[in-house]
Amino acid sequence: MYILTCPGGALYVGNAKDVSQRISLHQTGQGAKFTHDHIAVKLVYVEGPFELTEAVRREFQIKRWPRAKKLALIRCDHDRLKQLAQSRD
Repeated sequence: MYILTCPGGALYVGNAKDVSQRISLHQTGQGAKFTHDHIAVKLVYVEGPFELTEAVRREFQIKRWPRAKKLALIRCDHDRLKQLAQSRD
């Protein structure tokens, strides 16, 4: 499971068996439609390795998070993550 930053500060969450290969595809516009439209991607976070089902579960979990929580994860700010997890804001 990985997180990319895209132009304009957008975050993209995905999963891949070979993250390096997948990032290369994103950077050449051959990845997901979103990264095709936002080609200058930068890898900012990686978790795993996971079994495929766990990677997909984690990807979808993080995709539902608000931006602030994703940024706290990227920064490894565990106190902020805990605070955001308890908050409904």
